[in-house]
Amino acid sequence: MYHYKPTLGSRIFDVSNYTILVLCGLATLLPFIYILAVSFAPIEQVLRGGLILWPEKFTLTAYNTIFSNSSFIRSLWVTVLLTVVGTFTNVVLTGLMAYPLAKKTLKGRRVILFLVLFTMLFNGGMIPTYMVVKWTGLINTLWAMILPMAISAFNLIIMKNFFQSIPEEIEESARIDGSTHFGVLFKIVFPLSMPAIATFTLFYSVYHWNQFFAAIIYVHDTGLWPIQVLLRQMIIIGETTEFNQAMDSTEMQVLPTTIKMAAIVVATVPILIVYPFLQKHFAKGVMLGSVKG
Repeated sequence: MYHYKPTLGSRIFDVSNYTILVLCGLATLLPFIYILAVSFAPIEQVLRGGLILWPEKFTLTAYNTIFSNSSFIRSLWVTVLLTVVGTFTNVVLTGLMAYPLAKKTLKGRRVILFLVLFTMLFNGGMIPTYMVVKWTGLINTLWAMILPMAISAFNLIIMKNFFQSIPEEIEESARIDGSTHFGVLFKIVFPLSMPAIATFTLFYSVYHWNQFFAAIIYVHDTGLWPIQVLLRQMIIIGETTEFNQAMDSTEMQVLPTTIKMAAIVVATVPILIVYPFLQKHFAKGVMLGSVKG
């Protein structure tokens, strides 16, 4: 049996490749470690400054402060609600449109697909979109952050291609048994398409969890701010009034930094926890959806 013996050049390449990948991984991971460490660090260590990768003593002062603040809790709840409702709406509407477009017998199918592809290259712009949202009465509502992007053209094409890979014989047998189109879609097609649905659930949920730009444009009520907009107020513009009032003059120099880091951790960890449960379907869903055009 032939055994491959790596040459000196291949070994040098492997070592260089692994070294570069490890350095890139550390460069990506270090900011997260720093943010996590500062959020748990005591005041004295933060005052000394420098790079903190491990707290001298763990403290939950920053987390107690943000979770005792009503504005932060409200924004976190808005983000969770926005992510759940928005992702469900996106997946259902994308599936309802992709299923008929996957049927070659649909009249006007090519025209509709052309219009879908056209939106990937051209759009009306920010001002016309804002006018549509305003005239439909969606300003200062959660739906203003959901409906304008209810269906992603790219995700629609991928899901359509995935539906086309399902054998027609399965659907025909269901129709012979008396199933309706909606019955075939929700009882057969959707269960067989769980890898693709899991993939798009991840895409849409990450988008809604990081909702920022649409919230700034369409939502003027601070009570409907998602967590990313509140983080903007805390980090870029400055600390919010409620947080400032919750601190005395001694804590003002350091607690804003630890609070910012703690808020970033709370806003990042939930979506990181969701990803491993969907990751096993991620590659399979995208690859299967790209088989057919």
